[in-house]
Amino acid sequence: MTDEKHHTTAEDRRKELKVLLDKIAAHPERDTTAERERVAVLKKVLAD
Repeated sequence: MTDEKHHTTAEDRRKELKVLLDKIAAHPERDTTAERERVAVLKKVLAD
């Protein structure tokens, strides 16, 4: 078993952002406060 650390890449962040946006769009009736906060963070990180 290896003990390699996973380095998060911009591509990983873009994929996570898409998943979150799809989840928010698919379930507008749910409280998505946490997801929206994460979306804001991801957008900021990706813009830098």
